[in-house]
Amino acid sequence: MADPFIALPLLVLLILLLAAGTWVAFALMVVAFVAIVFFSNAPAGLILATTFWGHSHSWALTALPLFILMGEILLRSRLSKDMFSGLAPWLGRAPGRLLHVNVFGCAIFAAVSGSSAATAATIGRMSVPELTKRGYPESLILGTLAGSATLGLLIPPSIILIVYGVATEQSIARLFVAGVLPGLMLIALFAGYVAVRAWMAPGLIPAEKDQFSLRQKLAASRNLMPVGFLILGVIGSIYGGLASPTDAAALGVVLATSLAFLSGSFSWTLFGDAVMSAVRTSCMIAFILLSAAFLSVAMGFTGLPRNLAAWIGAMDLSAPALLFALTIFFVVLGCFLDGISVVVLTTSIIMPMVTAVDIDPLWFGIYLVIVVEMSQITPPVGFNLFVIQGLTNINILRIAQAAFPFFLLLLLGVVLISVFPQIVMLLPSLMGK
Repeated sequence: MADPFIALPLLVLLILLLAAGTWVAFALMVVAFVAIVFFSNAPAGLILATTFWGHSHSWALTALPLFILMGEILLRSRLSKDMFSGLAPWLGRAPGRLLHVNVFGCAIFAAVSGSSAATAATIGRMSVPELTKRGYPESLILGTLAGSATLGLLIPPSIILIVYGVATEQSIARLFVAGVLPGLMLIALFAGYVAVRAWMAPGLIPAEKDQFSLRQKLAASRNLMPVGFLILGVIGSIYGGLASPTDAAALGVVLATSLAFLSGSFSWTLFGDAVMSAVRTSCMIAFILLSAAFLSVAMGFTGLPRNLAAWIGAMDLSAPALLFALTIFFVVLGCFLDGISVVVLTTSIIMPMVTAVDIDPLWFGIYLVIVVEMSQITPPVGFNLFVIQGLTNINILRIAQAAFPFFLLLLLGVVLISVFPQIVMLLPSLMGK
């Protein structure tokens, strides 16, 4: 039986490659090649060719570039601005007032973009200047934006859930459904934190000068109708059993493009920019996924996942103990890698350990996404921190400090779904198999 500790030299090699600035995809490919050449008798070149060819035409993965394109289109249209103007009149009297626009705006945009970075960029462009002008504290403006933008990873359609589903052969539709209640839970935690801060320090939140009648609020709500229609079309078609996630993604692109042009703020030039940006992002993710698939196959030839699982089993770790160790591991790893890289890098090694202690892979997918959300707001490689720094030119450590309470709230979310796993499993169980 192969030694499970062959993982150590492979891990050291991977760290060295990443520290040297090597692309994640190339680093994964080199590690996989070394694993096959030095720790198995399999033909590395043939396995590389067949793996890349076999994984390059995944139908489930087709949803990925489509959802990315949908988010890029929304990013360049006025639909996101309309969403802000539709929410603001309703939140002016809530505890925390317009800070909730960051929370609920990010939640709504997450439901149509699937990307944490796109959510942070879109909502941040609208809310940061407006809230700053109105005198809201910088720490809460930045914290609510950085924390709430992570919802783009969890609330379906989530790009990272698609990646996890493809990597682990889980149903993407069931993963989307499983993400709904945890997403609502995190929205409640974020909004509750803002409300508690406002109650504890009433002078912290400036008074709103504008007063809106019910008629004015209802009139402003019309600005939410295009985005609401888009959410209903994409998510409703999946939950209603009318479309697969891939079909719904194609529908989302058509609806987003149509609504953007109808808004009068979109052009063919902007559409071309959106397509090119989506192509660059999609190619990057696809290259990482292909290299991760090669690494997964290489690990299978070395026998490492099976032997690691046996080693973990011999340690007789309970499921909570394993989750505690994995949470620390993922948070540390997320300090240096983006979320998608964390998922594709670890699934081939981690999943045998997870199944060995009878943790449901569907539940683990949601757990993993929430932990990866935490890594989006931890320096030095917190992608949301970079996006907000680019928007505001504020020191990244100040942004990280402002986001720290939301890091703790995400950690609380991990604890809650661990203690009450039905938060994740209830809706998928109603779907059946």
